[in-house]
Amino acid sequence: MEEIKVFCPATIANISCGFDVLGVALDSVGDEMIVRKTKEAGIRITKLEGQNLPLETNKNVAGVAGLALLEKAEYTGGFEIEIYKKIKAGSGIGSSAASSTGAVWAMNHLLGNPFSQTELVKFAMEGERLASGVAHADNVAPALFGAFTLVRSYTPLDIVPIKNPSELYATVIHPQIEVKTSDSRKILKTTISLENGIKQWGNVGGLIAGLFMEDYDLIGRSLEDHIIEPIRSILIPGFDSIKEETIKAGALGCGISGSGPSIFTFSKGEETAQKVAEAMKKVYKNIGIDFDIHVSKINTQGIKIIN
Repeated sequence: MEEIKVFCPATIANISCGFDVLGVALDSVGDEMIVRKTKEAGIRITKLEGQNLPLETNKNVAGVAGLALLEKAEYTGGFEIEIYKKIKAGSGIGSSAASSTGAVWAMNHLLGNPFSQTELVKFAMEGERLASGVAHADNVAPALFGAFTLVRSYTPLDIVPIKNPSELYATVIHPQIEVKTSDSRKILKTTISLENGIKQWGNVGGLIAGLFMEDYDLIGRSLEDHIIEPIRSILIPGFDSIKEETIKAGALGCGISGSGPSIFTFSKGEETAQKVAEAMKKVYKNIGIDFDIHVSKINTQGIKIIN
C-alpha cells in the first residue's frame, strides 16, 4: 500500500476532573487526511484545506509529529500529506491532536505497523508540544486508542484504555471565540490546596469506576473540577448558564472541553443529548454568540481508514 485516507476524530480532553490525563474520542466530527509514500526523504504537506494553517513541515503539527516518527523508523523514503480540516483550530476539541495522530497513524500503517499505539502517542505529543508548548497526551491518546483513555504516567508513558458505557453520548458546543491553549495554560495556578486535591482525586477515581461499571449516576457525580474550571470558565461567555441549563435538561455533567472555549456534556442516550443541545443553543442565541454544536456517540475505534 502506497497511499491511505484516514478519519481523525475530535476529542474531549481533561473531562472535568482529569486535567492532562483523561480524554475521549468523538464519532461525529473529525479531520480527514491523505498520506502517501514518496521516494524523496522527509515530509511534505502538499495540501491543507479548511483552516489557515502553515504548510511548512516544521511549523505544522502533522509535520512535526511525522518527523518524530521518521527519526525512529527504518525507512529511507518520505511522505506527502494532505490535510482536510473539519475541526476548527483553537476550538478545544483536539484540532492539533487530530492532525498529529492522523499523520503518525497513517505513516505507521503504510510502513507495516512497526510502532505500538503508545509509541505513536509519543510521536504525536511532539505535535502538541508545537501547538501548546506542552507535550500533553490527553487528546492524542484517545484519538489513537479510541473511547476513553487515562494517562496513568508520563514518565514512563503509560496509557490505560477505559471501557465505554454503551448509552453514553457527548454534546459539545463551540462558541465562535478563540481561546488559545498556550494562553489558557498561562493563567493556571502551579500549586493547589490539599483539600482541592483530595476532592479531585476522588472524582477521578469515581469517574473511572463509573465508566467501567456503566453507573451513569456515578459518572455524573464525578464530573466536577475544583482546580481548573473555576479559572478557565472566566474566559468562556455564558459558561455558568450553559452548565445550569444543561443539567436541567438531563445532562449527567458539564465541563470545559480541553482548554476551551468548547463546552461538553455527557448524557445517557441520544434523546437526552439532543435535548441538552437545544438548551445549549438557547443560551448562546440569547447572548448573541455564534456557535457550532455536535451531538456524538463515543468513538470506540479511534482513527480509521475511509474511502
